[in-house]
Amino acid sequence: LKPGLSPDFKYIRKQGMQLASKMRYISAQYIAYFRDDLWKRNASHANAMANLLSEKIREIPGIRITQKVQSNGVFAVIPHDVAETVMRSYFFYSWDEMTFEYRLMTSWDTSPGDIDDFVRLLGEEMSKRG
Repeated sequence: LKPGLSPDFKYIRKQGMQLASKMRYISAQYIAYFRDDLWKRNASHANAMANLLSEKIREIPGIRITQKVQSNGVFAVIPHDVAETVMRSYFFYSWDEMTFEYRLMTSWDTSPGDIDDFVRLLGEEMSKRG
């Protein structure tokens, strides 16, 4: 819409990966993903694991869940020093550095054992605080 910008548009599409030369290979992944509701099973499992994570974290004194779990994410306030220690073993990151709120995500391959191990470590670190 802005005169003078359109001549380079065809190159911007390529730079932004909007024009893959072998699109059929990328598309094949989507065919498998949508066939037989694989996407829905994966999403439902990730969401169920987030609910399980939320339930177990609520049992740890000093941890506060800040948002209703509506997908595969759990938002919790965790003391910064505890979070830093747990991050050495598990990947997650700060959502709000001012309040020490962290975003914990689950996925299609998160297992109940993964949740148990994470919660166990988190609980151990919280109990060291006294």
